[in-house]
Amino acid sequence: MNMAKKTPELNTGSMADISFLLLTFFLLTSSINTDQGISRVLPPPIPPDAETPDINRRNVMEVLLNQYDQLMVNGEPGDISELKDEVVRFIENPADDENLSGHRIREVDYIGSVRISEGVISLQNDRGTSYDMYIQVQNELTKAFNEMRDKVAMQAFGKRYVDLEDEDHRKAVGRAVPQSISEAEPKNIGGK
Repeated sequence: MNMAKKTPELNTGSMADISFLLLTFFLLTSSINTDQGISRVLPPPIPPDAETPDINRRNVMEVLLNQYDQLMVNGEPGDISELKDEVVRFIENPADDENLSGHRIREVDYIGSVRISEGVISLQNDRGTSYDMYIQVQNELTKAFNEMRDKVAMQAFGKRYVDLEDEDHRKAVGRAVPQSISEAEPKNIGGK
């Protein structure tokens, strides 16, 4: 009598359980960096019956980007390395230059009487503009407004804007230096 030797079977059910537990562990403990893009707080929707405000041409700084990543600021060729300083000069306009933005005096809670710019940065790019150049321009615009907010925060509260812990103080500085950037729909000028 020839007895066939039976090989014992492996219990694969417990291996599947262990694999699932390991997968769950790694998914829970690993972090996936998804912070990409531009952080912006969008304004609330405009009611249909709202009137379009008249904006004085003097109060608009036009920033254009073409398909070759060339910058034009108010009709003149521009340099990305100078954009932040140009925006600060345009918005602050300390000498009341009639070619730069106008201002109005307003009372802001926690700060007092403040000279608030009526300036708007109008940004428009070509559809062929590279994403890298678009982000560089957005970064320079953000740096300009952050620099101006830092000045106001230091004068009013003795701290930089990002270091303000009191939300009311942050909102007050935001009202004193509103980030007025108007972004137009990209154009297809160059046919790229």
